[in-house]
Amino acid sequence: MFTGLIEHMGTVSVIDQLDASESGGGGWSMTIADSASILGDCHIGDSICVNGCCLTVTEFDQDSFKVGLAPETLSRTNLGHLKVGSKVNLERAVAGHIRFGGHFVQGHIDDVVTVCSREEDGNSLRLLFKVPKGTEERPSLLPYIIPKGFIALDGASLTVTTVSDSEQTFGVMLIAHTQSKIDLANKPVGATVNVEVDMVGKYVEKSIAAAMGDLEGGDSPIKRLVERTVQEVLRKHNVIQ
Repeated sequence: MFTGLIEHMGTVSVIDQLDASESGGGGWSMTIADSASILGDCHIGDSICVNGCCLTVTEFDQDSFKVGLAPETLSRTNLGHLKVGSKVNLERAVAGHIRFGGHFVQGHIDDVVTVCSREEDGNSLRLLFKVPKGTEERPSLLPYIIPKGFIALDGASLTVTTVSDSEQTFGVMLIAHTQSKIDLANKPVGATVNVEVDMVGKYVEKSIAAAMGDLEGGDSPIKRLVERTVQEVLRKHNVIQ
């Protein structure tokens, strides 16, 4: 679990698409340098959030650490488009004794969105993002994005300022301090950003679906109650017998 409060920006130093080492496992791996400030208490197997994606440390030294990138990770995130020299937002898994200042971030990326506009507003920066159209395999994220709600963008916990369902966009504002601490402020129009919506909305939706019997093969007392109530109203008004 993470908070969405970025601790440090590291630098991608190695990308290996066929890492045959013991720590690479024969697949994609990425090494992130300039990370000494978050590695003082690191252990093999620890979770570090990289641009919002929860990844497992397979190797590390005083300044850098290596993580593996599974096919699912590459298909869901923008990590496969990073290059050597790219800056990435980093956060260690939250410890139980610290103050919780962001929101509950799982590090499980839902999809990527695209920066569609940048606008300075005083010393703040307004960013607008385009949300992909939903598919059966990957539904649209817009139902889970609400004004003043939480969202994690490249791992940073931010507040949603605007939402347009018709335009399929949402916006955030970065204060001056935030601009200096995360890489999002440097992304140009057209760049992709990892997004994780607030998990509370997803749990509420599934709970309601289960209560209404809308899950596969589902039925429920609430659904039957609603159906009986509707039928009684229709009979009362002589719509049905």
